[in-house]
Amino acid sequence: MKTENKVLMRQAREMLRGKWGHAIGAYLIYLVIALLIGSTPLIGPVASLILSGPLMLGMVAFFLSFSRGQDTRFADLFKGFEHFGRAMGTYLWMTLFIVLWTLLLIVPGIIAAIAYSQTFFLMADDAAIAHRPALKKSREMMYGYKWKYFCLQLRFLGWALLSILTLGIGFLWLLPYMQVSFSKFYDDLKGASAPA
Repeated sequence: MKTENKVLMRQAREMLRGKWGHAIGAYLIYLVIALLIGSTPLIGPVASLILSGPLMLGMVAFFLSFSRGQDTRFADLFKGFEHFGRAMGTYLWMTLFIVLWTLLLIVPGIIAAIAYSQTFFLMADDAAIAHRPALKKSREMMYGYKWKYFCLQLRFLGWALLSILTLGIGFLWLLPYMQVSFSKFYDDLKGASAPA
């Protein structure tokens, strides 16, 4: 992987130029649905566990296509529901693994979360991949690149602090920017890990 994080972020900004409204609208729809599900009295936590996977898969698929310059529609956010069982199972397994590692210590939990960070990108790219192979492939792809991904996330910390100062309004721009940057990271990583 030769592309520096700052270059990936610049590529993300270039993809967003003139399309910020579309990206913000998509992320806003995703956030509103996720918040409504999570805040539903009594069944919110269970509903979140069941629906977060399909929602996340749809959101990742949308921004992955967006980052590649492909046509995207808000309806694409719901594509994860076409693979409901697979997406839900993946989310549950991934959450379980991360929680178990976190029970040991916080740092192993963070490392596990980073190791599994490419799982939904892999699923968005391959409609046939099952949850366990996707988790395994994500771990393999991230071998040697966890620190780079962690540093990419850290680059957004200052922007997050500024977004807090805007009473959270800045996150409407920051979160799509992050997602497109992470999509660029995935494509770069996928190219680096492809067999010669």
